[in-house]
Amino acid sequence: MPKNTAENVTADEVVQADAHQHSYIANNSKADYLKRLRRIEGQARGLQRMVEEEKYCIDILTQVAAMKKALEAVALGLLDEHMAHCVAGAVRAGGEEADLKLKEASDAIARLVRS
Repeated sequence: MPKNTAENVTADEVVQADAHQHSYIANNSKADYLKRLRRIEGQARGLQRMVEEEKYCIDILTQVAAMKKALEAVALGLLDEHMAHCVAGAVRAGGEEADLKLKEASDAIARLVRS
């Protein structure tokens, strides 16, 4: 039975995952990610205003592209840190955990490529 996919994660696994210090916390990047995400949140509110105010379509699309790029930057940063910290550690340890972390990273990359 596959583990650690969005459909198959149990409550116990969530608690265990929360107990693990994630790479963005270990690398003191949490504040940077929160700052970026707040900026993206502001961009989303700006997009809502632009639609409410019936701004020119191309201007709205330009802002959508900027927001998408900002989200991709966050995703790639998190992915880099995950690969360097969580995946590398699991690979060093070997075994089933290494296989699981590699599959998890591969699935995450596939989701990013499809989006």
